[in-house]
Amino acid sequence: MLQAGSQKGGPVSSRPGGRPLARYTAGARPGPRRRLQVLCGESRIGKKPVPIPSSVSYTLEGNFLKVKGPKGELERTFSNHVGVTEQEGSLVFTRKDDSRKGKAMHGLARALCNNMVVGVSEGFEIKLQMIGVGYRASTQGQTVTLNVGYCHPVVLDVPEGVKVQVEKNTNLTVSGYNKEIVGNFAAVMRSKRPPEPYKGKGIRYLGEEVRMKEGKKGK
Repeated sequence: MLQAGSQKGGPVSSRPGGRPLARYTAGARPGPRRRLQVLCGESRIGKKPVPIPSSVSYTLEGNFLKVKGPKGELERTFSNHVGVTEQEGSLVFTRKDDSRKGKAMHGLARALCNNMVVGVSEGFEIKLQMIGVGYRASTQGQTVTLNVGYCHPVVLDVPEGVKVQVEKNTNLTVSGYNKEIVGNFAAVMRSKRPPEPYKGKGIRYLGEEVRMKEGKKGK
């Protein structure tokens, strides 16, 4: 099981669904020539083949891809700016033109395909923590109930293909084979009581650092 927000075969992405084309030393700004090379060069992500595990079967018709694995089944039609071919048990993406959108779609299409393959073969998960007196969560069927300090509990319908597990009443794990849906539902749960900056109470991602503020002092 992979943590949503990480991608097999590459470094952790700082933004959902995408990664920077180049890395720079902290505090340093690339000069015009370096920036031009980054914009005009081939996507480092896009040119990497997507390996297909033996546990995954797929159907490729033009730019339409359907993958099926032990965790589930996903399908997607990719942009006409890119092409998809099969090469030695992997899927390879190529750019059809050098337009700005073509360059952007090249890396994006490869990343989306990789997420599909990893999702149906291994799945993704996001862990959340509830911090606060009386805060607790419970599940029943395809609903999750959050008690987070309001006068009434917050009841949410869990999307199809997503599972929510609760441990010790305050630790939640959101898992599924569709990375986008898993990430979106975890964000919805967090939004019901985001961590506040004075005491840190609320729902946060596991390992999330909350910037604390100093409360007002009485005179």
